[in-house]
Amino acid sequence: MYGLDVATDPLKRVVQEPLRRMEEPLRFLLPHSSLASTFGDDWFGRYAERLARFFGTPRYIFAQTIVVIAWITFNGYSIFVHFDPYPFILLNLAFSTQAAYAAPLILLAQTRQAERDQVLAAADARHRESLAEMAIKKQEEVEQHTDALRKLLEQNTSLTEDTRKMASRIDELTKELHQVICKT
Repeated sequence: MYGLDVATDPLKRVVQEPLRRMEEPLRFLLPHSSLASTFGDDWFGRYAERLARFFGTPRYIFAQTIVVIAWITFNGYSIFVHFDPYPFILLNLAFSTQAAYAAPLILLAQTRQAERDQVLAAADARHRESLAEMAIKKQEEVEQHTDALRKLLEQNTSLTEDTRKMASRIDELTKELHQVICKT
């Protein structure tokens, strides 16, 4: 209306995002979106998850490999600077520090993911149960309709038989009447 795009207008994004989510096929999960994780949804938990995800990427492994090769090359062969001689104690300290921080962050991310998976599994189970209940109700309706159709078919068969008997009786009476009229 005013030439604002959804991507640039934060008000439209705030209003339209929940509407878009309602249209998603997994909308039965929305009641669980308010559940907080064990570590909360604060900046630290989100940052820890992003960092833990980054630790497992090929880009990180490649970058770390390049840093280690450069470290060993510069310090082992005394190129430019020589601040960490051959046993590379500073490099080992850096790896130890990285491992000391990475392991808890990865565990934190795994715990948060496990909680999300548990909520999703519970919602999925409830969804499957509601689908099964609906299927049972539909089956019962089909059985009721089948019984009603069976009764209607039996009534139709009975009426057809009665109609055939009546038609037969009408034929007999017509023949008798015809004989009586033809004699006189």
